[in-house]
Amino acid sequence: MPEFPNILLPAIPAFILLIALEVLYAYKTQRELYQITDAATSIALGIGNLLTGFVTKAVIAWVFFGLYQHRLFTLPYTAWWVIVIGIFADDFSYYWFHRLSHSIRWFWASHVVHHSSEKYNLAAALRQTWTGNATGCFLFWTWMPLVGFHPAVVMLLQSVSLLYQFWIHTESIQKMPRWFEAIMNTPSHHRVHHGTDLEYLDKNHAGIFIIWDKLFGTFQEEKQTPTYGLTKNVNTFHPVKVAFHEWIHLWNDVRRAPSWKQALQYITRAPGWSHDGRTQTTEQLRNSVKKLS
Repeated sequence: MPEFPNILLPAIPAFILLIALEVLYAYKTQRELYQITDAATSIALGIGNLLTGFVTKAVIAWVFFGLYQHRLFTLPYTAWWVIVIGIFADDFSYYWFHRLSHSIRWFWASHVVHHSSEKYNLAAALRQTWTGNATGCFLFWTWMPLVGFHPAVVMLLQSVSLLYQFWIHTESIQKMPRWFEAIMNTPSHHRVHHGTDLEYLDKNHAGIFIIWDKLFGTFQEEKQTPTYGLTKNVNTFHPVKVAFHEWIHLWNDVRRAPSWKQALQYITRAPGWSHDGRTQTTEQLRNSVKKLS
């Protein structure tokens, strides 16, 4: 059985160092990249994600190992080509998890935490959900152990993806070389993803490779500096409130729905959907603008 180290824990000192360097850069250039309470909230949410992960990842590993017992093939985890294919397989899974987390409110209730900061910096990369694993986000990766990727490899590649995505949460880097921008996810591409501008909403869901967005029609080039945060911001720095606010709103909408069908739609349809039209999805907002133009 392969044993891979937890690469996220050893990376924490590097995260802290890079955040400190970015703070220093912001001070030297007099740019308002950081707000103390906002950054503290992001870090607190990151710590909470690590703590909840000790339990939830154990359960996920148990599920993956159970599926692996029924695998179609046995892929040699020491082979370089398995790792290369695995990186693309993991990233493909991440793309669809991420895209559907923006179009199914059940998954959005966890993912919204990551978008809740109105600042875009390396600290915001640590602003992670406490509920994602427990509410089924790992299901998007269950096909990998079934086709023969060892569960330890799958979970290692998930951590590699998270490590990669740390550095793209910055305004300190404008553009990478053109060839890199064409293939890889970059700070420019990911800034678009965190924008609340209508043109930017629900775009650039990539993890490592931007090619998926280009293939599946969700790519958007960065044209102007985005407005960060949510279309309706949480207006709190309390980490517990940030972690659970959308679940509370979702429960209230389900509870007040006139029928069971509409209650289910609040869970399964896109964020912003409402039975009476009082709130709108991204698609509805775009259609409204088209009608006015």
